[in-house]
Amino acid sequence: MKTASSICSRNLPKKRTDACRVPAGPIRLILCDLGNVLINFDHRIAARKILPYTDKKFSEVVQLFFDSPATKAFEEGKISGRRFFEHVRRALALKDITYAQFVPIWNEIFSENKGILEVLKRLKRSYRLHLISNINELHYAYIAKNFPKSLAVFDRTYLSCSVGARKPDALIYRAAIREDGFRVEEALYTDDRRDLIIEAEKLGIRSVVFKNVADFRGRLRKMGIRL
Repeated sequence: MKTASSICSRNLPKKRTDACRVPAGPIRLILCDLGNVLINFDHRIAARKILPYTDKKFSEVVQLFFDSPATKAFEEGKISGRRFFEHVRRALALKDITYAQFVPIWNEIFSENKGILEVLKRLKRSYRLHLISNINELHYAYIAKNFPKSLAVFDRTYLSCSVGARKPDALIYRAAIREDGFRVEEALYTDDRRDLIIEAEKLGIRSVVFKNVADFRGRLRKMGIRL
């Protein structure tokens, strides 16, 4: 069984090329985000659970946990879970908490997005499926353990902590498309974050903003995607 530290050890080529504009053609590859698409999550759950250990405000905890240089480094695989915890412990002046206590607080923020797995299974009949996610090693290990069926539907996974780059960096999009020999014009990408969709479209990747399962299914059908 893979450990959290081994999950993000894969290095991929970091060749960068200019964005290309290409005419639309048949879709062969579906790129799917993880957070709030495949699996729902709520950052605030972890922030609330950590409050008894710190004198910091809720807003300060949220900012540090999920929008800070330390989080970016963690999601890019540049620091380990333990190093991230030490940074959080110092920044929040945490009291009376160990790494073993911190990990479940950090991890237990995910829940099933009902209905999406059935859609993906239908897509898999006709298309290649690649998971593409900004994620750290602890969260991915937790998801792999608790939501294995959700991950099993994918042919490949491209994690920021493995690739060494987070969306919207072109590197992670291109790795997810080109490693198996696909072309940009053959890919369709879905994500709940419109800002990431916009950046993907600048690279020539057709994209769909994910709102909910029913809306996603309807948008795919309008595009002629087989379900």
